[in-house]
Amino acid sequence: MRIIPGVPASKTPASAAPTALTALSPLDGRYAARLAALRPLLSEYGLMHRRVQVEIEWFIALSDAGFAEFEPLTEAGRGLLRSLVHRFSESDAAAIKEIERTTNHDVKAVEYWIKGRLKGHPGLERVGEFVHFACTSEDINNTSHALMLEAARKEVLLPALDAVVETLRALAEAEAATPMLARTHGQAASPTTVGKEAANVLARLRTARARLAAVPLPAKMNGAVGNYNAHLAAWPGFDWERFARGVVEERLGLAFNPLTTQIEPHDGLAELFDAVARANTVCIDWCRDVWGYVSLGYFTQKLRAGEVGSSTMPHKVNPIDFENAEGNYGLANALLAHMSSKLPLSRWQRDLTDSTVLRNMGVALGYTVLAHTSLATGMGKLEVHRQALAADLEAAPEVLAEAIQTVMRRHGLADPYERLKAFTRGRAVTLAAMREFIETLAELPAAERARLAAMTPATYTGAAAALAKKAAKRA
Repeated sequence: MRIIPGVPASKTPASAAPTALTALSPLDGRYAARLAALRPLLSEYGLMHRRVQVEIEWFIALSDAGFAEFEPLTEAGRGLLRSLVHRFSESDAAAIKEIERTTNHDVKAVEYWIKGRLKGHPGLERVGEFVHFACTSEDINNTSHALMLEAARKEVLLPALDAVVETLRALAEAEAATPMLARTHGQAASPTTVGKEAANVLARLRTARARLAAVPLPAKMNGAVGNYNAHLAAWPGFDWERFARGVVEERLGLAFNPLTTQIEPHDGLAELFDAVARANTVCIDWCRDVWGYVSLGYFTQKLRAGEVGSSTMPHKVNPIDFENAEGNYGLANALLAHMSSKLPLSRWQRDLTDSTVLRNMGVALGYTVLAHTSLATGMGKLEVHRQALAADLEAAPEVLAEAIQTVMRRHGLADPYERLKAFTRGRAVTLAAMREFIETLAELPAAERARLAAMTPATYTGAAAALAKKAAKRA
């Protein structure tokens, strides 16, 4: 340790358990409270919990398979076994961890813990060797990871994304007809509405959400190299593939993968992580747009008593929620990209490079949920600054050139684009000047000239309001 003169070294022992202030990851430090719902699902505790669930369901399924050596369990026995899953606690996880100190193998520790809980129950203890029967560790791990992700997706990830979707839907509905100057290449362009711009993102996120929700999570239970070698050695005439499919699909609710090596190849996990990253990317795009709109004054932010925007500039109200969201989406996507590109790769029938990567699922999805929370919070603080929007529109009458030249085209006037280009480019254009130009178009019907002359940038929004309202009403 480098000692800086005048600065005392930390007195915290290197082996001390992390606290909110000493945690290396902000997910377990600064932002811990925001991720309380995700932690039981994707932590080491969550993995142990799902391993116990898989081991128990495999054990019960074996008892129902009709083997003479393993008669069906009683209802009391089934209830006791499933209570190990339903009542699984941190003390149970700690007990498994203690066994692991001896075994130096996390899945074997779960097996021994379950066998230990069967002791004292004669009907269960005598068939204890059917716990983890014919399984390789990866049979338990791949199903556990899939169950963890399924629960996290359903209980935390999709609800967090839905909260963002709802803020966009509400904005699209409330501001459907609020005109706003669009900016292509950073320059004034044909007007849109605030609601329509929110609706654009709303539609993208709905699509991303549907794809995320629809990704199946495959799992396998086929032994050391995927061939049911040990299974068939024990009971040669038994249809083990059908049995394994039943456990995976009917008892665990996952998608069965019939052809694997020792590991399930993780293509489904990669697809899920890619789907999460796609939704995150859409959100990054919106965060950056809102940041720009705040900078332009299109949006203001609701003030919160006591909040400070700058340590030296008292007037500032920074768009920190959108900045935090963007940063955390970026962290999430970096991890998700690595996992989706790495996990489907495994040397020959098995290597362990996936194991340590999979332990970071909670980190990647934690940053995602944290970003969703920040974005939803930021959206809740936004207020439309109508005066700023109106002033920007009034200052850009040149955007009406598109409407004028298009009407000229319809009525067959010569060189409409070129005439408007010569009139508008490189000069300051006023609304009065645009109307004077319209009056020179004698070839246009009088009614058309009157309609164009009455148009303003604020009314030249096309179907934006209708499109925004339609998107907001969609379920």
